[in-house]
Amino acid sequence: MNKYLVFLFLLLANLFWAGNYVFGEYVVAEVHPLQITFTRWFLALILLLPLAHYIERPNWSTVWKEWKVLLLMAILGIIGYNFLLYAALQFTSPMNASLVNAINPAVIVLFSTVLLKERISKINGLGLIVSLFGVVLILTEGNLSQLLHLNFNLGDLIMLLAIISWTLYSIMNKKLKRIPPITGTTVSVMIALVLLLPFMFMHGYTVPEKNLTLAGLIYMGIFPSVGSFIFWNIALRHIDASRAGVFMNLIVVFTAIISLLLGKTITLIQLVGGFLIFTGVYLTSLARKGKKERTALLNEKKHSIAK
Repeated sequence: MNKYLVFLFLLLANLFWAGNYVFGEYVVAEVHPLQITFTRWFLALILLLPLAHYIERPNWSTVWKEWKVLLLMAILGIIGYNFLLYAALQFTSPMNASLVNAINPAVIVLFSTVLLKERISKINGLGLIVSLFGVVLILTEGNLSQLLHLNFNLGDLIMLLAIISWTLYSIMNKKLKRIPPITGTTVSVMIALVLLLPFMFMHGYTVPEKNLTLAGLIYMGIFPSVGSFIFWNIALRHIDASRAGVFMNLIVVFTAIISLLLGKTITLIQLVGGFLIFTGVYLTSLARKGKKERTALLNEKKHSIAK
């Protein structure tokens, strides 16, 4: 495949993911995060199910034998990450949410060290510290004295919980080596929707009154859920996962551009914090012991569409 077409697919995948943050801010103003999560994945399932069945042609009996792992993935990734993301957008900006999300690779390295007993080099440790300092700058809006009073934006804190949920989801995803990626995600979505149903009955379903809200829900169900996943996986067949991973930083860039076009402002603290996060993530991605194990985790998005 032409390399420029590969780059186009990577650009589109990350553009669609960025749109999830921007549209999310508008949708949560009218629709509860629980309903957004349910609606997004219900729409996505309509497309995912035939894709999994006719393209990957999985052995469904083998798939369901992994129901325990798939259940945890449904709770952590499909429900946990998405619900927390949309809940965060009720209190923080898409820009802040995407910046906090950018620390995800560094958090995965940290959890890999703790849970998988992987060794971390001094330069990787420095990267973690730099990334965390960037997040602290964003959380405190540059006023580090807030650390003494634990006075943070609630949305940014919820976004940190979303990152932890995604990290655990990524670690669980490694256990599904026998299950094709679309199939694994499809079954996780099915389980998640079943788990969400009782809460939907208790909470009720609000029909969006604004066309923008309805358009946002449809967008989130199709483009970041299915479109990004397809473009990402096609590109990964023609480019190294490590190179493709660099493109994920474009989520913040695209979120910033879209926000500016919509009349939002970007602060100096966001720019400085973002720079520190990217620098830290780069340092944590440098050659280290156990690199193959962690690289697989850092690139779990190629096996998932939960973002």
